[in-house]
Amino acid sequence: MSAPSPINHRFLLISVFAGLALGLLANAAADSVPWLIWTTEHVAQPVGQVFLRLLFMLVIPLVFSALVVGVCGLDLAHVGRLGLMLLGYAAGLSFVAVVIGMTLVNVIRPGEGLSVPVRDPTTPSAATTGTGASAVDLLVGMVPDNPIKAAANGDMVGVILFALIFGMGLSLTRTDAALRLRSGIEGVYDVMRTLIEAVLKLAPLGVGALLAATAARLGIGLLSQLLAYVGVVLLALALHLIIVYSLIIRVFAGRSPIEFFRDVRLAMTTAFATSSSSATLPTALKVAEDNLHLPSHVSRFVLTAGSATNQNGTALFEGVTVLFLAQLYGVPLNLGEQALVMAICILGGIGTAGVPAGSLPVIAMILLIVGVPPEGLGVILGVDRLLDMCRTVINVTGDLVIATVVAHRATDTDQ
Repeated sequence: MSAPSPINHRFLLISVFAGLALGLLANAAADSVPWLIWTTEHVAQPVGQVFLRLLFMLVIPLVFSALVVGVCGLDLAHVGRLGLMLLGYAAGLSFVAVVIGMTLVNVIRPGEGLSVPVRDPTTPSAATTGTGASAVDLLVGMVPDNPIKAAANGDMVGVILFALIFGMGLSLTRTDAALRLRSGIEGVYDVMRTLIEAVLKLAPLGVGALLAATAARLGIGLLSQLLAYVGVVLLALALHLIIVYSLIIRVFAGRSPIEFFRDVRLAMTTAFATSSSSATLPTALKVAEDNLHLPSHVSRFVLTAGSATNQNGTALFEGVTVLFLAQLYGVPLNLGEQALVMAICILGGIGTAGVPAGSLPVIAMILLIVGVPPEGLGVILGVDRLLDMCRTVINVTGDLVIATVVAHRATDTDQ
């Protein structure tokens, strides 16, 4: 079983309604009850900012250690063909998922329509990509000349690239000192998980404060934007589940999609109920061997490694959330910046593995990169519980899809 969630969802729900009510009341009675506005600006806003700063404080060590541990866990030098197939299919499915989500956000534009400006249009963007830079300049700029400087300057793309390269080098180095270093980085990762869990226990207070400050500026229009956001996420998840997974099962595994979904429905139900890929892993292994009749050596490897590296639903959710908040705050993102968001969301599947509410630091990191006010996290956290349950279904089902395809391809190759 997985560790219990550090967030008390009952308190979180209460804080969401309380913060939303306070903010809407302050917005509606700004002239007649000025102390409400004072409360949101001088109490709620600082409390929410402290909560966000605690998260940002942990982002760089968390992302670095998680990526290094994740890459070392793949151990590509030894898992061979199965590992490469898993990595290829996981990256491909995550790419398709993020494309679906970001396309829907760009078409439906759920974050637009508010009449109250929430961002000064003269504020410069913190994006690491410049609109006038060429493709070659962008590629060169992604490679940090000094990883310490990249971390200090908030260049998360450079930090991510260095962590991936460092993780591959550490995985291929077989010395006693390298093994001790790997164990030390795993210890850093464990400490970051503990600290993230501690910070997330403050989520009800932080989210309520952020939502109060945001609702005070946006007014009642925030509710319609939030419902539209939830609708886009659920629609994107449904399209990926029903259409993409069905095509993959039919084309690459030669199976009936209807029969496949019928066979894995127990794992899907467990994923929805637990909101945890780790907690669903025993059920997924049983379903793979008893219902799908996959070879045990394939299903055990793919499902175990996939639960940490194949996060289609999470990648889709992160992409939709970043673009929604960019629209909400009036921050235009060009194609290059959206491509950068897409790449980080796909890589985030490795970086968020095993961390409770792990998508939160990744989304905060991307918001900083593209210059979107990070306090927008308070808006989406109020509805995250439902979306977490739904995207976990996508993650677990995606693992079973890849296991089925890898088993089919491995069988064809052996014959």
